[in-house]
Amino acid sequence: MSGCRQDYFRDVRLDTNTRNNRASTAMNALNRFTDPVYCVMRLIAGLLLAQHGGQLILGMFGGMPGSDQMIMQVGGWIQLIGGFMIAFGLFTRLAAFICSGMFAYAYFTMHVAAATTPMAKFFPISSAGKEFSNHGELAVFYCWVFFFMVFYGPGRWSIDALMGRRKATAAAPVRG
Repeated sequence: MSGCRQDYFRDVRLDTNTRNNRASTAMNALNRFTDPVYCVMRLIAGLLLAQHGGQLILGMFGGMPGSDQMIMQVGGWIQLIGGFMIAFGLFTRLAAFICSGMFAYAYFTMHVAAATTPMAKFFPISSAGKEFSNHGELAVFYCWVFFFMVFYGPGRWSIDALMGRRKATAAAPVRG
């Protein structure tokens, strides 16, 4: 009886390993899409950021309350210019670093500082009431997305990549 049981468990383990290997192979096939999907994400996140900057600086989309304050103006310019730089991949790491820092600053000085209860100071959820949340969810999200971009870089589909290819071509020795 114990021999039957051992064979059964061995077969179950082999079957599980086979399924895991097949799933892993299928998921690894998606790796070829990593850079194009990242570049599309970079484009969308950058354009959404530039849209917020346009709302603050240019009064687009109905404007934004408090946009007459100097700190909001500075943040608006960072968002507008940094958003376009990130979207098109121009000095991506620098722009993402500055934008990430701006959102960290905004979260702690605008959202957490304005929270009225200890619970609201801790939770950034946008859909909760004022007593339960500081509504800084978008600031936290943008901060971490742009922080990730600092380390990942511009990707293949970017102005930075084009400039890098030109430099590499120009630096290549001519053989005669």
